Amino acid sequence: MTTTHAAFLPPPPSAARDDVPTGPLPTEPTVPDPPAPADGAPGRHARPRWEWPALGGLLLVTAALYLWDLSSSGYANQFYAAAARAGAESWKAFLYGASDAGASITVDKPPASLWVMGLSVRIFGLSSWSVLAPQALMGVATVGVLYASVRRRFSAGAGLLAGAVVALTPVAALMFRFDNPDALLVLLLTASAWATLRAVEGPRTTRWMVLAGVLVGLAFLTKQLQAFLVLPGIAVAFLWAGPVSLGRRVRDGLLAVLATVASAGWWVALVELVPASARPYVGGSQSNSFLELTFGYNGLGRISGDEVGSVGGGGRNGGGGWGATGITRMLGAEVGGQIAWLLPAALVLGAAALVLLARARRTDARRAEVVVWLGWLLVTGLTFSLMAGIFHAYYTVALAPAIGALVGIGGWLLWQRRAELWALALLAAVTLLTSLWSFALLDRSSQWLLWLRWIVLSTGIAASVLLLVAFAGGAAVARVGAALALVAGLLGPAAYTLQTVATAHAGSIPSAGPTVTGAFGGPGGGGPRGGFGGAGGPGGPQGARGGPNGTTQNGGGPGGGGMRGLLDGASVSAELTALLERDAGRYTWVAATVGSQNAASYQLAAQESVMAIGGFNGSDPSPTLEQFEAWVADGKVHYFVGGQGGAGFGGASGGADVGSQIEEWVAAHFTAQTVGGVTVYDLTQPSSSSSSTTSAA
Repeated sequence: MTTTHAAFLPPPPSAARDDVPTGPLPTEPTVPDPPAPADGAPGRHARPRWEWPALGGLLLVTAALYLWDLSSSGYANQFYAAAARAGAESWKAFLYGASDAGASITVDKPPASLWVMGLSVRIFGLSSWSVLAPQALMGVATVGVLYASVRRRFSAGAGLLAGAVVALTPVAALMFRFDNPDALLVLLLTASAWATLRAVEGPRTTRWMVLAGVLVGLAFLTKQLQAFLVLPGIAVAFLWAGPVSLGRRVRDGLLAVLATVASAGWWVALVELVPASARPYVGGSQSNSFLELTFGYNGLGRISGDEVGSVGGGGRNGGGGWGATGITRMLGAEVGGQIAWLLPAALVLGAAALVLLARARRTDARRAEVVVWLGWLLVTGLTFSLMAGIFHAYYTVALAPAIGALVGIGGWLLWQRRAELWALALLAAVTLLTSLWSFALLDRSSQWLLWLRWIVLSTGIAASVLLLVAFAGGAAVARVGAALALVAGLLGPAAYTLQTVATAHAGSIPSAGPTVTGAFGGPGGGGPRGGFGGAGGPGGPQGARGGPNGTTQNGGGPGGGGMRGLLDGASVSAELTALLERDAGRYTWVAATVGSQNAASYQLAAQESVMAIGGFNGSDPSPTLEQFEAWVADGKVHYFVGGQGGAGFGGASGGADVGSQIEEWVAAHFTAQTVGGVTVYDLTQPSSSSSSTTSAA
């Protein structure tokens, strides 16, 4: 444990330094950047007395933000919460990431994030906290790892700024308080970047690159091909700056690839080689294949929009139901307030950092770090901007570490050259640009904190002016200008983050911050969030067995959207819950229903296994009608719950329609009853008109 902790820390100081002059601005920087030693290690920086208290404060504030009133969101995304509960009850469901303890079908992602939540539920029992607290702790860890990476090669101030940017990013506050796989994905990828940069320092390049590869492999087991979007930046940085021969760099790079394949491939091989009858159906696929899921629905289909079984992809006409694609997508109404507050600043400061370090030696670890984060930001950002398939604004949490790192690094490098007019001018320009952009983002929320935008703008203008005159005004003016610049840059996202923390979020399409004009579900908006009921509704933050009732998000009211039950689950009455619990121990599944969200709602309410027919969209061919008939004949399924929607939605996109087939068969052979406003069939009691079912029973 001691060794692991020490590995995240920068090396001990060799000489004290003072990064901030106390007198008038000199004509040259007070402290030039130290040259990188021959082994590629970073320069040694003294630890100012305030560093440890500041770092502790940052991590404590982050933990408070992400853990505060966490239970208000109930189980957040019930789809994943139900799978975590299933994994806590059944090791088979745990291993494969099944939606239910009976292991009929998996979620439409690999199971790494479910492993974390499943272990938490197994240890602490099922609750909102046991499901969501691990995500919050992953957020704190991400801030800490990013700080450690930036601090090691630059300064404590740069690392703290990088960490603060991530902690105060609205979509980060959303997803580190939610049970989607994105929290673990971001932590693993941030750690992989840290390990790569340790390899760049040398001399033990092999072990660090292998570790980086293992982390990327685990990220693949979290969210499949999205994990690979960081690889271009990582590969370029190591192959360019690694402090060993080119041959060894190539060798270590290939070893990292092999480590990625090994750390992810064992599970892929398990799914592909184990007979289909001995494992759950691969949710999200049409052929019961994880490889098809990887390269189809969750892979190339996300890029092209041709996602078989989707509820409505982007198509080929500029994004369709998932929003318009294009180079400005990250700045648009749906995404801008989630992630883009400091995106322009990160691009400018990242480019400035590359220019400032352009003449460094090949093995310079500082420039390599800039390459990693800039490559991460560009490749991931462009992919999100141009993908025509399923896209949700919360995906952009993957950009937060890169934005934070580039702002911290670029800002610090320019501050080190504050004795030069061009550096102050560029800092002033970035500050003004950021405040103007923050004003524009805040202006999209026509009814929320109308005064805040003017404070941000006026503070940004004042900071820009002070930074410009600091060349003649002295160090005190520069420090005041820098402080105001930080306030202007962070006040907008901090306000959005606080609003996000104070609001309960649930369903499949959560969104950070207040309602904005033009976004899905907002004034003038449309698409999945408004049309599908992504904000609140009956499937909102409602806990099992009378759990917490959360408020709806972004103005969503009771009733949700038109696709209630598909993206936000079902409303479960106490009467229906009691029915499902009756004689539950006698059955593999106490009920079956169409769609994973519906099944998750019933499963969490009754805390018993419920079969999800057709998977998430109701469009996966699982189970077949013949298989379902056999299970009913064997007495494995007690009830069928219908009438909640979700059946056949995937058919329009080429998916199977087993949900409709099974529901029609059930209606023809069993008698319907209404329980808590929902149609229920007792599959152990065939109707008198069904001789075939009577015989089978």
